[in-house]
Amino acid sequence: MAKSYVGFGFGPIQSGLFLFEAYRSGNFSRYVVSEVDAGLVAAIRENGGAYTVNIARRDRVDRFTVRGLEVFNPQVPADREALVSAIAASDEMATALPSVAVYTAGNKGSAVRLLCDGLAKRSAPLPTIIYAAENHNHAAEILTERLAAAGCGKLAQVQVLNTVIGKMSGVISDAATVARLGLATLTPRLQRAVLVEEFNRILVSQLQLQGCRRGIEVFVEKPALLPFEEAKLYGHNAIHAMIAYLAELKGLITIAGAGQDPWIMGRARKAFLAESGAALVRRHKALNDPLFTPEGFQGYADDLLARMVNPQLNDLVARVSRDHVRKLGYDDRLYGAMRLALDCGLRPVNLALGAAAGVASLIRRREEAGGLLPELPPNPAALTREALGGLLLALWQGKTDHHAETLAQLTWEGLQALHESGLLTEEKRVS
Repeated sequence: MAKSYVGFGFGPIQSGLFLFEAYRSGNFSRYVVSEVDAGLVAAIRENGGAYTVNIARRDRVDRFTVRGLEVFNPQVPADREALVSAIAASDEMATALPSVAVYTAGNKGSAVRLLCDGLAKRSAPLPTIIYAAENHNHAAEILTERLAAAGCGKLAQVQVLNTVIGKMSGVISDAATVARLGLATLTPRLQRAVLVEEFNRILVSQLQLQGCRRGIEVFVEKPALLPFEEAKLYGHNAIHAMIAYLAELKGLITIAGAGQDPWIMGRARKAFLAESGAALVRRHKALNDPLFTPEGFQGYADDLLARMVNPQLNDLVARVSRDHVRKLGYDDRLYGAMRLALDCGLRPVNLALGAAAGVASLIRRREEAGGLLPELPPNPAALTREALGGLLLALWQGKTDHHAETLAQLTWEGLQALHESGLLTEEKRVS
């Protein structure tokens, strides 16, 4: 197959997953990316359309160079025209943008406007796949709705697929860290390195376009994707955040360091298997998928717990634990997983310990909240039960149900347990 690929955004998921797998497949003859970072565009062009990513394996880091990339800035008129023409001829595309809100950002340079104009240029039907990779359970539906609302025609031959991307990745811009880890930068002139794990079992919605075959063949189709998205959010994401928050209280710098702490990993495993995992297995047992069995989920959890703490990833505690307001939301990883457990008659005391550590981290790093929350105590140990309730209500932004009071009480009990263990003292604070 001599297919054509177009990507939107050039972060680690685009460069180290979609483009990387499209290139490795051997099924594509053209690779195009839309990117608004002018410096990045210039660096890739200067390097002849080549860039290098670092692949973290269990025992080493390998380098891989993708060649032949055409990168265009949609804010530049001539580049925009080139992107529209590339979209018109494309077979597979992927949006890997910061959020679904960015679909319409940038006026004529937005992903939606570019897609509409590109599809309008087609003289004949061409079955086209768009992977939506914005870490949102309904990204595909949202992008499809935005395209329709913008008056985009010829959508009958286009299918937007949701994705579940359990691949850990990041960008390292600190020159000393890049040198210490022996990483290759994206280009010789661009001093930032993309580091992604080797895992590539990405789940996508089932393809329904007649006569269409995916060029990125390594992805796995599922007829019902939402249960697997829940497994990622309430399993993978919840436990990853829990490990990071507990590691921060212990003054650890990397997630790999947490992997050497039996107490942290023991609590994380209990939360994964006996709380969020047990609830997910009960919730989705009727699917008859191997994942949603006690044995299948145990394998999933054990694999992820080993991958999360892979020292080759250099995953920083500060990175995983950031964005507290979102990650402590009512529907998000920790409290969403706790609610799921409560729905199944389980008492999620280990997840609550992670949530309590998250609240402590929020208080210590209050400046990151950007003034969105009520006045906070000087340190986590000074938080009262009443103040905790008010803080959680502010975090949850009115999205509460009959579990709210129980969640607040479980969090309070978690804070007391952390206090009794000595982990809420100011001496353990990480700057």
